[in-house]
Amino acid sequence: MNDIDTPAEPRWLSDTEQHAWRVFLRMQGQLITRLGRELQADSDLSIADYDVLVHLTDLAGGRRRILELARELDWEKSRMSHHLARMAKRGLIAREECPADGRGAFIAITPAGQAAIEEAAPRHVELVRRMVFDALTPEQVAALGTVSEQILKQLDAPQPSCEG
Repeated sequence: MNDIDTPAEPRWLSDTEQHAWRVFLRMQGQLITRLGRELQADSDLSIADYDVLVHLTDLAGGRRRILELARELDWEKSRMSHHLARMAKRGLIAREECPADGRGAFIAITPAGQAAIEEAAPRHVELVRRMVFDALTPEQVAALGTVSEQILKQLDAPQPSCEG
């Protein structure tokens, strides 16, 4: 069986699992929508712009190889290419050729991109704190981290091939 096939008998969710799944989906959708709307209104950055800029500012020098950035964001190559082109037009990032490897290229944050993330980050972090962490106890925050790590581990595990 691979990740697309279903067992002969479905393993239906229990009432508790179904409730947890549905409230998770509702919470995730509302949270991302609200964070995106507020970020756009406050800074003229989309969530995707913010993600790219955060990944670039995580490294000294503020640049990454394009394919490495796509892997980190879990984006398809075409999505990455189109989004980076839009960000470059706005002056937030710049493409740099790799001198050691003519096939590779870097994406680098520009001074305008650095200024945009520095302006957006304090308000965005405060919004995340208000919407998520202020509603949780320290124990719930720890549990959220543990549960999220466990699910990510499951998602990152090698999946059986669809080619039987």
